[in-house]
Amino acid sequence: MDCALCPNLDAWDEPCSSPKTKLTATEFELEQGDTIQVKGMILPGATEFSVNLGEDCENLVLRFNPRFDNQNDTSTIICMSKKHGVWGKEERITDFPFEKGGKFKLSFILYTYEIKVQLADGHDIFFPNRLGLETIKYVAVEGDVRMKALRFLRLS
Repeated sequence: MDCALCPNLDAWDEPCSSPKTKLTATEFELEQGDTIQVKGMILPGATEFSVNLGEDCENLVLRFNPRFDNQNDTSTIICMSKKHGVWGKEERITDFPFEKGGKFKLSFILYTYEIKVQLADGHDIFFPNRLGLETIKYVAVEGDVRMKALRFLRLS
């Protein structure tokens, strides 16, 4: 499944018509080894954005939250999970490859014991699958970005 969110995927420099993105996808099921790709552009005045993956909005195997300057965090990626509406322990990553006004591409792969996040700069982040999810049925992208594409790539 390939969902393009912008009719002209090469039009990176066009002005953004919406100040913040809020995109939620449900009614799908990705299994272990499958990939979710998120591609877009970070707004020039960005403070943060997030990609949430899980079963639903109350049960997230991963909240991937790059913060430029928000909630006392500067140039930090916050990763955490959420089970039955309760946030788990945060992990802070200071290797920060994102730039305001820049493009981004992220790939998320679900494994039995962890989620692998592939960053465009070649670095990988591994976050534990604290919920033990075997499938992802929910993805939400929100914040100071303009989406270009959301792709679901099946292993088989």
